[in-house]
Amino acid sequence: MHTVLMVALVIVSIGLIAVVLLQSGKSNGLSGAISGGAEQLFGKQKARGIDLILHRVTIVLAVLFFGLTIAVSYLGL
Repeated sequence: MHTVLMVALVIVSIGLIAVVLLQSGKSNGLSGAISGGAEQLFGKQKARGIDLILHRVTIVLAVLFFGLTIAVSYLGL
């Protein structure tokens, strides 16, 4: 059980890192480089939709990360 939780924790951690890097920050981040053409083609509203989805996925992955971390800690005792 401990091994399964650890593997899930690693997968969620990598996903969380990837999603955070894809979000646009003050300097428009990595998502600006990826979706820069989409902004020009579909307008600014489309890019906001992508950022909103990334924000929600970040919240879900963060909750999973903390839950799995607590579960691994509890089972590790």
